This record gives sequence, C-alpha cells and structure tokens, in this order.
Amino acid sequence: MTGSFVSDDLRQRVRGVADPIALGLGRIGFTPTALTLVGFAIAMAAAIACALGQWLTGAVLVLFGSVFDLFDGALARATGRASRLGAFMDSTFDRAGEAVVYLGIVYAAAAAEFAVGGLLAAAAMASAFLVSYTRARSESLGFTPGRGMATVGVAPREVRVVILTAGLVAVHLGGGLHELTGGDGRTPLAATLLVIAVLATFTVIQRIVHVMNQAQEQEQK
Repeated sequence: MTGSFVSDDLRQRVRGVADPIALGLGRIGFTPTALTLVGFAIAMAAAIACALGQWLTGAVLVLFGSVFDLFDGALARATGRASRLGAFMDSTFDRAGEAVVYLGIVYAAAAAEFAVGGLLAAAAMASAFLVSYTRARSESLGFTPGRGMATVGVAPREVRVVILTAGLVAVHLGGGLHELTGGDGRTPLAATLLVIAVLATFTVIQRIVHVMNQAQEQEQK
C-alpha cells in the first residue's frame, strides 16, 4: 500500500540529467538559494497566468517551474553547499509555489462564477499540503528517515504536477471557463482538481498507515 508512481530509479535518472544543468547555472553565478527564489518566481508567473485565464501559458510555466525546482538541490549537492537552511528554504518555497498556483485557479474560477472550480481548487491545495505535512512530520519524529517517505504514496508532487499541467492544457483546449465566450473548460478543470484531491488524500492515508506500521514495528523490538 506504499507504492508510488515515481520509482527511486526514475528519480535517480532525473537527477542525473539535472546535475550537469545545475552546475552550468552555478558557473554563470547562480547559487542554490537564488535558484530556489527563481523557481518561486516561475510559480508566481504561472499563478498570474491562470488567474488571467491564460491556461496554456500557465500549464507551460507549471511544468517548467517543476523541472527548474530540481536545480537548486542538485547544485547544492554538486558543490558541497547542501545545508539544513537550504533544505528548509527549498521546502518552504516549494509549498508556497504550489499554493499560489492553486490560488490563481481559485481567482479565475471566481471571476468566471464557477464556484465548484474554486472549491475543488481549495480541496486540491489542502490535500496536497497534507501530503507534504505527513512527510515532514513523520521524518521529524524519526520515521522513514532520509528521502524514504518521498516514495510512499501514489501522488507525490511530481505526479500532481503532471496531472495539473495536463488539466490546464485541457482547459485551454476547451476555451476557458467563461460560458459567455463559449468556454467549455469547466468540466476538465473540475475533473483535474478532483483527481488531484482524491489521489493526494489517498497518498496521505498511505503515509499514515506506513507510519503506523513503522511505529508498531518499533514497539515490538
């Protein structure tokens, strides 16, 4: 019950591609913290695009921002500059970046008088945050140390990004959210956000069960 759609092998392959790019960015003057802030700026741009109904631009920026997010950690590891502060900043701005994108969607839904879309965006954001929280809290208590918890659950951040990107493209192809202008993107947006909310909630349950099993094993020793 702890399987993830993203395997350790795939993560290692992606890191292998990201490392030389990160080093190249480091050579032209970027620091890991600077890359973290740039990644957040990309998320802000994606949120603004979604809020303005520029769904295809939003989709591209969400995907690009997710890929760019690999570089700060890769640069820190490759240059020996990894630190607890850097890890804290990275995680914090990752969550902030994910939040602003959903807030952009909420704004667009409100502007189009699509209350269901706004509600589902809030539900997707809340469940996504719980995925991150269960990992952070469990690791702080000594369960699943390292990056072990990242492999628990069907919908870690990478999976959610892919689903959201595909959904935003579908909204664009549907003509947006405004019915008066012929927009038929409400159904794909609602479906996308519902899938994210359901899969993220299931991931939270998987992580809770995983920690419960670990706690039981520790008590038996």
